Amino acid sequence: MEIFGYSFKDDALLEQALTTASYRVRNPKAIDNQRLEFLGDAVLQMLATEYVFAKHPYENEGKLTARRKHMVSTHALVRAAGATDLVSRMKLSPEDTQQLKSGKVVADAVEAVLGAVWLDGGSEAARKVFAWLQLVEDASPSEWAENSKGELQVHTQAMNPPRQPKYELVKTEGKSHDPIFTVKASVEGVGSAFGKGRTKKEAESEAAQKLLSEILNLENKGKAR
Repeated sequence: MEIFGYSFKDDALLEQALTTASYRVRNPKAIDNQRLEFLGDAVLQMLATEYVFAKHPYENEGKLTARRKHMVSTHALVRAAGATDLVSRMKLSPEDTQQLKSGKVVADAVEAVLGAVWLDGGSEAARKVFAWLQLVEDASPSEWAENSKGELQVHTQAMNPPRQPKYELVKTEGKSHDPIFTVKASVEGVGSAFGKGRTKKEAESEAAQKLLSEILNLENKGKAR
């Protein structure tokens, strides 16, 4: 199985990394990701330290510490995970789905996967995954800044029952060297929205943001009643 650009030799390690402690409580035969998260947290700290130390040779300890803190934060890990199908592959309990919006369950899984990669492929494999994640060095006012697809996915996974957003390319307009893409984002039983962009990624992001806004408006109206 593959995730974060890495193909596991031992698929059981990845399965464990994606299994939460709450899921294990309801499924005693499952092995949860807490030990792998412990290892992955240490690996992440080391690789982030190595990265900022090499990239910023003239900065003092305080600035390097701040950069590392942002790179290993829940925000950075959730943002990286939002560009993948990690959430939909996780083994979650109902309690977990209620906490998805906070991001911690997702961030813990990213750390666990990194720990699993370290065990499965060693330090070089872990470094490649770390690079693939493209963790941000700077703080953001939003846990989901510039990641509407990730926010929509986590929001719909927290629904009962959990749902998965789908994206469909509706049409391509304009000249071949300067196309405009129209994409439809939809969530079963919830609704759909359209987005446009000069790349499919931009169109998907706009469609996700519009659909998320519609969902949040409906939820807010429901709470007001």
